[in-house]
Amino acid sequence: AHRSYWGDLFFRYFTKMGEAAPYFLAIAILLFVRFRHAAVLPVLGLGVTIATFFFKGLFKHERPFRYFKEIGVFDQINPVEGVVLNAGANSFPSGHTMSAFALYAFLALCLPRKKAAGLLLFSIALLVGISRIYLVQHFFKDVYLGAILGVLIAVSLYCLQYRMDAPWMSRRLGGKGQEGRS
Repeated sequence: AHRSYWGDLFFRYFTKMGEAAPYFLAIAILLFVRFRHAAVLPVLGLGVTIATFFFKGLFKHERPFRYFKEIGVFDQINPVEGVVLNAGANSFPSGHTMSAFALYAFLALCLPRKKAAGLLLFSIALLVGISRIYLVQHFFKDVYLGAILGVLIAVSLYCLQYRMDAPWMSRRLGGKGQEGRS
């Protein structure tokens, strides 16, 4: 695999956009927009975690490192320096990708009239998925299913949050409710 210094650097750090820190940042921001959305994010993260462990345990697909080693071509792979290659039978689906698509799809749904923001959020999630392949952590099928499951979880929770109708959910820190806005 041919790689560049800048690609290695970018994807090594950008893959973290599918981890926990962006959830905490989004919660902190959404507390000032609407409690309803901020309150759903921990549930979203938990849902992604449960789905990830369930499907990885169910399918038990090999990681690229293990697969390429078994077929004798790993010496042709040029891993990114500083990235530990996962070797277990837990590749399918990609948890980072599922997490990224869940978070950024949910945030995009919270901004229904902001097409540019939605496109940016989709791009972030997509780049997380690409990073997982670039870093030799996942195959395309792992990333593809992770993206689909992440979006399904996000849409489901976005719709379910409106079934829980408590007055405090429409409030925000530092202000009154924002009735009529989603």
